Amino acid sequence: MAEAPEILVAGKVIGDVLEPFTPEAELTVQYGSETVSNGCEIKPLEAKNRPRLQVTSHNPRLDDLYTLIMVDPDAPNPTHPTLREWLHWIVVDIPQGMDASKGRTLVEYMGPQPSTGKHRYVFALYKQKGPLVKPRPLPPEYARGNFNTRHFAAHNDLGQPVAALFFNSRKEANIAYDN
Repeated sequence: MAEAPEILVAGKVIGDVLEPFTPEAELTVQYGSETVSNGCEIKPLEAKNRPRLQVTSHNPRLDDLYTLIMVDPDAPNPTHPTLREWLHWIVVDIPQGMDASKGRTLVEYMGPQPSTGKHRYVFALYKQKGPLVKPRPLPPEYARGNFNTRHFAAHNDLGQPVAALFFNSRKEANIAYDN
C-alpha cells in the first residue's frame, strides 16, 4: 500500500497531528458544492455548517465502523499554537460507505474560526475494531483546547489513521463568527 500523501508531510499534518500511516480508505469531505482536497483554501463561512462526509474502504466489510476527528493544530495563532489541537468534531461508529450523519456524534461540529493567520483544519479517520462503547478521554463541552488526537486514538485502541485530509482557512475581514 502507498504511504500517506506527501502533502500531509509538507503541510506538517504528519508530525503536528498524526504519525506516518498507510492509507486504507478514501475520505471525501464536502462543504456545499466544495470538495475538500489536501491543502485547499476554504473560507470560514463556507465551512460554518457540518460537511457531508463519505468513507470508502479499500477492503470493505459490511460491519466496518470508523471514527472521525477534526482538529485545528494552529489554535489560537499559527506562530504560537498554545491550544494545539483545538477540537472541532468527533463522530464514532460511522458505517463503511456511509455519511458521518449515520455515526454517533461525541463532540458537536464547530466550524473554523481562525483568529489570525492561516489555520489548518485536519480530518483524521480511524477504523474501529468494533463499536466504541465508552470512548475516552473526552473533554468537557466547554474545553476544546489542547485535545490530542494521538492520545484519543491510543486510549480507544484505534491504531493509526486510515485516511486524512486537511484544508486551510483564514479569518475573513469584518466577519464575526457565531458557532
